[in-house]
Amino acid sequence: MTANLQAGPAPRAGRREWIGLAVLALPTLLLSLDISVLYLALPHLSAGLGADAAQQLWILDIYSFMLAGFLVTMGTLGDRIGRRKLLLIGAGAFGVASVLAAYSVSPAMLIASRALLGVAGATLMPSTMALIRNMFTDPKQMGTAIGVWFACFMGGMTVGPLVGGLLLEHFWWGSAFLLGVPVMVLLLVVGPRLLPEYRDQAAGRLDLASVALSLGAILPAIYGLKELARGGVHPLPVAALLAGIAVGVVFTLRQRTLAGPLLDLRLFANRPFSTAMGVMLLGGIVMAGATLLSSLYLQTVQGLGPMDSGLWLLPQNVAMVAGSMVAPALARRVRPAYVIAAGLVIAAAGLAVHTQVAPTGGLPLLVTGLVLTSFGIAFPMALTMNLIMGAVPPEKAGSAASISQTSGEFGVAMGVAALGSLSTFVYRTDLPGNLPDGLPAGAVHSAGESISAALAAADQLPGQLATGLVDAARTAFTSGLNTVAAVGATIFLALAVLSVAILRDGGQPAPTPQPTPDQAAPADQPVLVSAG
Repeated sequence: MTANLQAGPAPRAGRREWIGLAVLALPTLLLSLDISVLYLALPHLSAGLGADAAQQLWILDIYSFMLAGFLVTMGTLGDRIGRRKLLLIGAGAFGVASVLAAYSVSPAMLIASRALLGVAGATLMPSTMALIRNMFTDPKQMGTAIGVWFACFMGGMTVGPLVGGLLLEHFWWGSAFLLGVPVMVLLLVVGPRLLPEYRDQAAGRLDLASVALSLGAILPAIYGLKELARGGVHPLPVAALLAGIAVGVVFTLRQRTLAGPLLDLRLFANRPFSTAMGVMLLGGIVMAGATLLSSLYLQTVQGLGPMDSGLWLLPQNVAMVAGSMVAPALARRVRPAYVIAAGLVIAAAGLAVHTQVAPTGGLPLLVTGLVLTSFGIAFPMALTMNLIMGAVPPEKAGSAASISQTSGEFGVAMGVAALGSLSTFVYRTDLPGNLPDGLPAGAVHSAGESISAALAAADQLPGQLATGLVDAARTAFTSGLNTVAAVGATIFLALAVLSVAILRDGGQPAPTPQPTPDQAAPADQPVLVSAG
């Protein structure tokens, strides 16, 4: 097979491919915007539909559950039936589900609609990234395209609260979901004309047993991690996490026996691929924990409302957008391994600033630390995706994209659970030594649960005791934030060293082999069909 191929320079993308990238940016921007808008819409839709606390949690969580559960399946399905075809199917499904969500008449209908949105979202994310891999075969152009994709994703997170605030100020809560409809209609109209079709004819049939096993592994694991972060250690989330791990073992064993596995485990034998995945996973864990605790600090220690807290978090999103655009430009002049390491060092410096945040007057240091950390972490986030996509053959692009995005979902869940638990441990350890004398036993018990419970207990106490309890809780929480920041900085510095050690001799995607002019592509090669 390789005898028929030349490993010459990869062809450079032209105007059509760059316009196609703008088309792919539409669903990327929308998916991230949809996530951030919902947090603002939740109080409005809860009042309109009469959703209780448990239903509100499912409205929030079901999307991420289904997205994480179906990413691997949809990424591999796109390799089989065509990335453009799956993208357009997903766009249509996302538009329909958005309308159903907007006009839901009950919490149950909205939860079901959000579940459909999650499944549809799982078709869009890996398809967009796989198509970028196919359209931009030149390594440097691929890096720039992925940087643009990442900037669009973060851009949606940035403008989401602003767009959502404007919509909810003038329209009903369902308008937040209707944002996706015109975007998906536009994608359905222009996508077939501007995007190429690409599929792997040798991929074989989809193994439905593997699909079921992947869902049985991912969904309970994500649920368990989220519940452990939300409510602490309880039998149900622990059992769910263990069940997910057990099913995951069975899934892995089955993939080793299949000629056309749902998840090609051989991808992990590629050192750049596995190293980039590790950096992305650990980076996601640290950033999820740091962002969560920073948001809580703004609301519980600084006493800001949700909207004001969200506005103070906007600079970090802007910094991440900037970093995702700067990183590919630097990587054209410096080896990507060194750019990744530099970004991790900058991110570690930002977390080092976080270790100095105090209970009073800590807002400038918090925001400065977040901006530095977000700008720095954008370097590895943008470039590791480039490494992941460049380290695999084009026919595995959908599978590789789905693995990286599933890893991202796990990173967020693990970061909230693990670093949130670490912060809680430090809070409970530090709190008793700061409590004022004469505090009622009930208030002591409540304060030990969380800072939110401590602030609620303080509302029931007289002046000096209330002030002492609030100060103690805020001091203890800030100690937890400082500790998590120190741990995160250490992880980032270790990843910087690891990235240079493993990736310094490579790091650029290998050029895509091209058929010789007088020979057709062999029958077992992936098929690239031009647009239209």
